[in-house]
Amino acid sequence: MKAFSFILILSVLFISCEIAPKPIEYGSDNCEYCKMTIVDRQHASQIVTDKGRSYKFDAIECMIHYDREYLDQPAAMYLVSDFKMPGELIDATKASYLISPEISSPMGANLSGFNSEAAAEKTKEEYGGELYSWDSIKDHIKK
Repeated sequence: MKAFSFILILSVLFISCEIAPKPIEYGSDNCEYCKMTIVDRQHASQIVTDKGRSYKFDAIECMIHYDREYLDQPAAMYLVSDFKMPGELIDATKASYLISPEISSPMGANLSGFNSEAAAEKTKEEYGGELYSWDSIKDHIKK
């Protein structure tokens, strides 16, 4: 019986520390940085730490600010919503970004993420704005 209890406890520990995104409960989860309720499926984002802890955000710029100011452990994953597929989280480090005054985002940076440079470029042609990579958007948001 002791062996079974030990295996059960170990299983629970491994499951609870899984390094994977957690579902964002739109309309009830709050942004870790600004505390606003997350409702916009096109601009939400998430950090998953190397310990499996998930931090959810209502806007990409909130995630970038939180990472710089508060995150006290290494991130295993940075995720952003794909603007063209609302609610679908993609790897933020491989995404392309567009800042366009014609596309509002929750915190006013007008920042959107895309799963490819081609998708971001096509949206830029329609709405205008400036394209960024992961590294360049982090630098831009710091200013």
